[in-house]
Amino acid sequence: MSKQGSIADRIDRQLSFLLEADKLKSILRRSLITDGSRQENSAEHSWHLALAAMILQEYAAEPIVLAKAVRMVIVHDLVEIDAGDTFAYDTAGNVTKLDRECRAADRIFGLLPDDLRAEMRAVWEEFEAAQTPEARFAHAVDRLQPLLQNTKTQGGTWRLYKPSREQVLARMEPVRTALPRLWPVVIEAMDRFFGD
Repeated sequence: MSKQGSIADRIDRQLSFLLEADKLKSILRRSLITDGSRQENSAEHSWHLALAAMILQEYAAEPIVLAKAVRMVIVHDLVEIDAGDTFAYDTAGNVTKLDRECRAADRIFGLLPDDLRAEMRAVWEEFEAAQTPEARFAHAVDRLQPLLQNTKTQGGTWRLYKPSREQVLARMEPVRTALPRLWPVVIEAMDRFFGD
């Protein structure tokens, strides 16, 4: 293949991936946007997480490379294009979530040229493993964002789906460990919506 042909193929694969990624805009989450008028979509969620990571970086429990964390929050939900958004408190859905998301990662990241496929897959896997400072921080931001939406919508999904205080606190655990100075925000929300 000529150099020009390989460049054209690379561009075609990159643009195909970007068009596929646009489908994230049509994946609805259970969370309501803060005015309560509609459900948030996964692309909006990812954008808001990237902004939250930039704004809340100073509260990270350990030093992080912000660009790495931002990449994770932008990439981590792309698998929802195929796998759908699994609601945090959907016990049955969470049993099959990893398998569905791995298959989705294979297909979606597989649209990219090999080097970018490996790079984006590694970013997604790092987020999922939550073993690095950036991944722990990204997980914490990912958990804090719906909490903020729920507090602004008079309980939002908590009111609709009725998880217990213990379920929500367990879900918020990454905030306690990776954003400990923001843990009082979580406790205040728990006290307001679930009682002491």
